[in-house]
Amino acid sequence: MQVTVTARHCEITDALQERAEQVAQRIAALSHRPIGCTVVFSMDGQSSTAEVRLQDGRGDTLVASGEGPDHRTALDRAEERVKRQLQAVAGRRARRTRRTEAYGG
Repeated sequence: MQVTVTARHCEITDALQERAEQVAQRIAALSHRPIGCTVVFSMDGQSSTAEVRLQDGRGDTLVASGEGPDHRTALDRAEERVKRQLQAVAGRRARRTRRTEAYGG
């Protein structure tokens, strides 16, 4: 899986870049056939923002952003939001599978 880390209107440390790559790998482990993950850090005035985009093999693109006083906190919040989206997608697919099996399809 390809991981891209970008910073807009700010500078990020190597440690933060490594953390973003680790977060992307953790998220990818929960996804079905991940293709790529993009993490974008930006600054809006005093707040730091992190946006995570995950593309999987089924054509789904999950996007979540988090804000916080620093980029690390923003990244953690975005990670939690993507995890919730992945759980919701998995639940919808499981319900669809159970419904199909119930009708013998």
